[in-house]
Amino acid sequence: MPGRTVPSPRRVRATAYADGSALSRYLPGAPERRAWTAWAAPREAGLAVSVVSLVELRVTGALLGHDARVAALEAELRLGAVRLSDRAVEHAALLLDRLPPFAALHVGATRAEPGVRVLATYDGRTAAVAAELGLAVVTPGRPDGWWAS
Repeated sequence: MPGRTVPSPRRVRATAYADGSALSRYLPGAPERRAWTAWAAPREAGLAVSVVSLVELRVTGALLGHDARVAALEAELRLGAVRLSDRAVEHAALLLDRLPPFAALHVGATRAEPGVRVLATYDGRTAAVAAELGLAVVTPGRPDGWWAS
């Protein structure tokens, strides 16, 4: 809308990174939605997401209809995106034999973002590779280590 400014989210130092599979839990009817929102709500100011995470959220929202598109936009407005640095891309490039490109970028971004050693994901392969690399994996609503079973 002309003349309308959207406030940027207040950012504190990021402590965790969320991929698109995690962000999709903001959408109506998503599995583990309650657990995700309970975990994410108090951490949103320090939750790092990338443009890739946000694109995955937008696409999923668009596929699910109007209410999901609105929920995706509301979540996006609360979250601040981090830049995918050259270092994140370098980390990701080393993972392309183990992960699809977007998943590799998520792990690369988590490893490259200063102070971030926690990846929020609901993707099993991404979780397994992240854990092997020494990152903590958070998947609200699922037991610790669920990707290994």
